[in-house]
Amino acid sequence: MALQQPDDCAPSGHHRAMPSPAAPPDWIDTHCHLDAPEFDADRPAVLARARAAGVRQLVLPAVMVAHFESVRALAHAEGLSYALGIHPLYVARADDADLDRLADALARHRDDPRLVAVGEIGLDFFVPGLDAVRQQRFYTAQLKLARDAALPVILHVRRSADALLQGLRRIPVGGGIAHAFNGSRVQAEAFVALGFRLGFGGALTFDRALQIRRLAAELPATVPVLETDAPDIPPQWLYRTAVARAAGASHRNEPAELPRIAQTLAALRGWTLEETAAVTRANALAALPRLAAL
Repeated sequence: MALQQPDDCAPSGHHRAMPSPAAPPDWIDTHCHLDAPEFDADRPAVLARARAAGVRQLVLPAVMVAHFESVRALAHAEGLSYALGIHPLYVARADDADLDRLADALARHRDDPRLVAVGEIGLDFFVPGLDAVRQQRFYTAQLKLARDAALPVILHVRRSADALLQGLRRIPVGGGIAHAFNGSRVQAEAFVALGFRLGFGGALTFDRALQIRRLAAELPATVPVLETDAPDIPPQWLYRTAVARAAGASHRNEPAELPRIAQTLAALRGWTLEETAAVTRANALAALPRLAAL
């Protein structure tokens, strides 16, 4: 950007108008659990801070059938978007009839422009004690529902990338987002080949997250989307140790942190903040096409 000529260099008798402050870039938080109880005390203020920071759109993924209508209502009340699905960490408390309830909800709301995906679904092989077979069954069933509804999916990926990819090869869907991706370069490229974008959030801000930062820096520009996963996965500046959390220190993430997370991606890629907003927005619209109408 060219520097403005100082006023004392302007021709005599002419006054140069001061430029108006630049508006902040527009951001999309592709993964935010704004319905979570951590936000019950101050949800309007959280949303106001996000909007003041330029976060214009949030995608709210449901995690269980009992939350479907509240997530949908929140998205409609605040001009946001949502996804419906059963999270792998909630599969243990779901019954088989919940898959029928998800199918019914997707059918009822198929013409709702704010319904942008099936999610959050996937597999979690990190948390001990989960039933991997049951997770797989729910994942496969939800991929079929997404395929039948012609919706992309938002995937929970935690030590499960290869199994998720196997499912996607058996049951192709219309792409989507591999949320909070932390796999290998080979796995990342496999998701991309299947039409997926990769979600980068608070973990990107930690200097020791070498693999995440390397992927964010080196993968094609068409790959990254930004997310917070608020109230979870706080960025480095919000992180508190377990001891500090036990003593009452706040550890909550929120969507207003997205532009600062984006600064890390911009630095890794050598982009301006405006370029980062434009690229990640375009990627989000490609991953979740219904966002374009919002």
